[in-house]
Amino acid sequence: MICVTALFKKIEIPVRMCYNNRSNKKGSDNLINLPENIRAVIFDLDGTLIISSHVWGDIDRKFLSKRGLEVPEDYFKRISCMNFNEGAVYTIERFGLDERPEDIIEEWFSMARFEYEHNIKMKDGAADYLRRLKSRGIKLGLATASSPQLYIPVLKNNGVYDLFDAFASTEEVSRSKLHADVYLYTAGKLGTAVRDCAVFEDVIEGIKSASQAGFFTCACLDDYYSCDHEQMKQLADISFTRYGGDGE
Repeated sequence: MICVTALFKKIEIPVRMCYNNRSNKKGSDNLINLPENIRAVIFDLDGTLIISSHVWGDIDRKFLSKRGLEVPEDYFKRISCMNFNEGAVYTIERFGLDERPEDIIEEWFSMARFEYEHNIKMKDGAADYLRRLKSRGIKLGLATASSPQLYIPVLKNNGVYDLFDAFASTEEVSRSKLHADVYLYTAGKLGTAVRDCAVFEDVIEGIKSASQAGFFTCACLDDYYSCDHEQMKQLADISFTRYGGDGE
């Protein structure tokens, strides 16, 4: 997963971060020191690599408003770990909608597709971070709740699609990110043992399941989930706010 010479070196990438009690304490301006055994890094997409949470917030508001409903405070967070079918079924059951999951999915897709194909950008420093990992022989995987129709164009538009060695969606496994299935599936595609993989996630459910499965976990502290930041810092091996440069 990593080049032979790099196996014996500490991988250092500039990211604003903090270490929990399971790692050595470092100052917030230091470089991330991934364990020497890490040979692959698995990334979530939305909110971790790309700035897209606002898009789904807008879609939720428009979708429910069209049906005379307001967005409950916990709705976005609850469906963020689900694949599209799970999210559609959950939405139907929660709001008592007399609609088919496939019709809801198509409506969501029609609203999201243009944004993913044209407008959504990477988080500051994320593309460079991916390139620096790749230059060190680290294999890169994507584990996302988004479908290929969305993640392929957004990664290609931002010039990073070809950096990845494996792609996986929660649509390809039986359970959502409340369980580690998609991370385990991605690690399998990468041909790397769990103990040699790091997982980058912005939702606490993903951090929990990946950590319980034995992955080295890195929590991206996205503003959309600020209520979970303190707990994520405790659960993850590393937490950070941005992929380089001066952080807050």
